[in-house]
Amino acid sequence: MSEKLYRGPSGKGPKIVAIGGGTGLSTMLRGLKRYTNNLTAVVTVADDGGGSGVLRQELGMLPPGDIRNCLEALANVEPLMSELLHYRFTEGSLKGQSFGNLFLAALNGISGGSFDQAVSRMSQVLAITGRVLPVTTSDVQLEAEFENGAKVLGESKIFYCKKREDCRIRQVRLLPEHPPALAPALDAIEKADMILLGPGSLYTSIIPNLLVDGIVDAIAASGALKIYVANVMTQEGETEGYTAADHIRAIFQHGGEGLFPLCLVNASPIPADVIERYAREGAEPLRVDSAACKELHVELLSRPVSTVRDGHVRHDPVLLAAALLNLHSQRSVRIAGLGRYRTE
Repeated sequence: MSEKLYRGPSGKGPKIVAIGGGTGLSTMLRGLKRYTNNLTAVVTVADDGGGSGVLRQELGMLPPGDIRNCLEALANVEPLMSELLHYRFTEGSLKGQSFGNLFLAALNGISGGSFDQAVSRMSQVLAITGRVLPVTTSDVQLEAEFENGAKVLGESKIFYCKKREDCRIRQVRLLPEHPPALAPALDAIEKADMILLGPGSLYTSIIPNLLVDGIVDAIAASGALKIYVANVMTQEGETEGYTAADHIRAIFQHGGEGLFPLCLVNASPIPADVIERYAREGAEPLRVDSAACKELHVELLSRPVSTVRDGHVRHDPVLLAAALLNLHSQRSVRIAGLGRYRTE
């Protein structure tokens, strides 16, 4: 279907807010920017591992990694600049560090430690489509509690703790609890035509956003079309054995029942050899338990939105964006005089 279907007279397209983190969110953004300029990414800042963790510890700044990924996804720059942002150092004390992370760290320094201002400045340098916003500028850490009562503090430690405890995550929380949301993020949610949650790591990229004070209330109050974009595969060290309904229950447990009435799941076939390789790592295609989802009052929307690259199953940015914009076109009706949207 042509992009023209999705763009209004101004050429900017519907107001979309995408909430999450990690590679799943940035992949979706790459597709969405083809169809709308009114795009806001609201991104978690709970990461404490890898290059982001090093910069967080040494410079006292918020973790730049997920933010950087989203900025790169929405950037409109020459190929050389894109290559530069993706470059990772291979030797010395900077080994494994991304130049994009260092760039954002430098902007944070010249912005007087104002991380949201640094993100805004980098957005201007990269001429991004839309906006990227940290969900909060508070220095938060993520704590996970498991079903056996064990607890672990630090997003990067959750994977290893879950493997050791060999039981499901009961809940996650931010410390300190209830950090305030960034005001522009709440404003974007209030004005959105469509709000998307995910795709991404359930407990470490998606749910942490819902624990920021004001985010859930803003989503619940919105008249936008609200869709949870489910992962294609379960995730080792986080959601082994989870079904679509298990993901939804976890979101509702942390964010409130009925927060998202629609769930988009993948219908693209996955080759048997790829499934076998994932199985060796404790992951599998997300099982769609329709009856259980119906009991949660969530409507499942099945669309072919995945692809296989280098043996890995990923959301296809173009297929996913087209499916979402088609749903927006088909399922949203403007309420006369209110400037709001509702699900038919």
